[in-house]
Amino acid sequence: MEDKIFDIRNITEKPESWVILKIEGNETYYRVFGGWRGGYLDGDRWKMNSGVVGIEEDEDYYYFEGHSGSCYQCRKSGYGLKDGMYWFRPYVQDVLENIIEKSPVPIEILDKDIDFMNLLNQNKDE
Repeated sequence: MEDKIFDIRNITEKPESWVILKIEGNETYYRVFGGWRGGYLDGDRWKMNSGVVGIEEDEDYYYFEGHSGSCYQCRKSGYGLKDGMYWFRPYVQDVLENIIEKSPVPIEILDKDIDFMNLLNQNKDE
C-alpha cells in the first residue's frame, strides 16, 4: 500500500464503540463519536473528533484522521449502531442523544453498512 495518509500512524484514540455522525450546516461534514467503558476507578467516557479529513482501513480497523491531526483507530466490529440499536454504555448513549437533540443543525448517525471509504473520500474531493 503506497502513499498512505498515515505512513506513521499517530493514533491518539482507540474507542471501544464508535459511530460516524453526519452534520449538515453550511457544509456537510463527518465526525467520529467514540465511547469507552470505565473501570473500577474511572467512569465511562466519550470523545468526538474535530471532523474527518482522511480515512484508511485495513482488515480490522478504520483509521480516521481529524482536522486537529488526531487519528482514531476504530475496530470495524465496534460500530455503535447495529440494527437500529445503540451499542454504547448508558452514560455515553445519553451524551450522544443530548448532542443530537440540542444541536442547532441536523445530525444523523450513519448506518454501519455505509461504505465509509467511498463516502468520506468522495466528500473530501468535493
